[in-house]
Amino acid sequence: MTRLTGWWDRRSDPARFELYTRWSLYSFGLIEAFLIAGSVPRSGIAPGAAAVLYALAVVHAVLCAVLVSVVLDWTLQRRERPTRLLAVTGGLTAVVVLAVVILHASGALPSAGDALQIILGFTVFVLGPAVLNVRSVGRIVLLVLGTAALMAAFAAAAGLPGHEIIGDTVAVALGGAGMTFTYRGSAWILVIVCELDAAREVQSRLAVAEERLRFGRDLHDVLGRNLSVIALKSELAVQLARRGRPEAVDQMVEVQRIARESQREVREVVRGYRSADLQVELAGALSVLRAAGIDGRAEGDDGSTLSPAVQSVIGWVVREGTTNVLRHGDARSCVIRLWVPPAGPAVLTMENDGAAGSVHSAVSGPSASGPPGSGLTGLRERVGALGGTLTAEPETGGIFRLTARVPLQRQAAAGAGARAGSSTKITDSTASTEGAA
Repeated sequence: MTRLTGWWDRRSDPARFELYTRWSLYSFGLIEAFLIAGSVPRSGIAPGAAAVLYALAVVHAVLCAVLVSVVLDWTLQRRERPTRLLAVTGGLTAVVVLAVVILHASGALPSAGDALQIILGFTVFVLGPAVLNVRSVGRIVLLVLGTAALMAAFAAAAGLPGHEIIGDTVAVALGGAGMTFTYRGSAWILVIVCELDAAREVQSRLAVAEERLRFGRDLHDVLGRNLSVIALKSELAVQLARRGRPEAVDQMVEVQRIARESQREVREVVRGYRSADLQVELAGALSVLRAAGIDGRAEGDDGSTLSPAVQSVIGWVVREGTTNVLRHGDARSCVIRLWVPPAGPAVLTMENDGAAGSVHSAVSGPSASGPPGSGLTGLRERVGALGGTLTAEPETGGIFRLTARVPLQRQAAAGAGARAGSSTKITDSTASTEGAA
């Protein structure tokens, strides 16, 4: 079953809707062919003329389907306006309609009802693709009314009775209005869906750009002033040293102090950037998912009883998991569940129904080319630092599940103690270096 439906499952929702819209409009070509094919045998026309009408009906239906495809591409701004193809199709339609009117007026096609059905088949079904080529509503109305008026002129020139002229004109006008509504409505919805998909992609990119700007702004605020002071004091120390003044040493000591202070402030900025508040991340994830048209839900515990270290790690899982759903998946729903048993470990699961895109992100997502600490590889490192595990795998039914298990107290405390010991060693080493200096 997967092989049969894979071509559909691999498409995004906008691509599926576009495919559905296109083939729905293509199907009108078959309706046109069957409508004309059903009318010709009953009309009493000669076999030779009937064969010509059959051939023209097939050619006309194919031209209308091609015109629909090309005009939809033009509507989506993928190619130029198909003016020549529209002119060829419209010219063929006018010639065939005029020929049918003449045949009916001359008695070669005696049935008025069948003649009208053939005329409607050729006329109405070309108006649908034609109105897609016009953007102005006023021009669309003129196109439909002009086609009906042309039909009336053909009928009058052929000498048809007044009631047939009126009937043919009204039938063409009403049929053209119906086809106009169908085709224009379908194209309008397709354009809106494509624009919303493009807006969602732009929103994701803007969110990344905004975060980069925020981080750059914080670094500028921290380092800008201190680096300017360091440059000035270094220049002053150089001038004093060239003059043999002992104050140069005091200036370099001040430069050293400012440099260490800047280093500490940068670490605080990075530490704040790399930490994640679980409640904030959950609320932000749900907001972003819903803004992207995904049904986002949070179930279970809110994580308020967890230690800050565990909350930060789980918050990062939520953040990165949400990013993968938005950028690499094609999900319609995403459920975030958090369980915090008394004995632990805390278990976070993120399930979405965009398995194909999520599998891709798990295999070749951001971590494939990014530095350590990004993507799923970075998440495994973060979770593993607290003695936990992270799994990302597809499930049956097109579900993709991201699961993080993080120990609560003892293991987390041990991990924190190990990091504290490492920090102590670094501090001691730094102190020794300062003493040597």
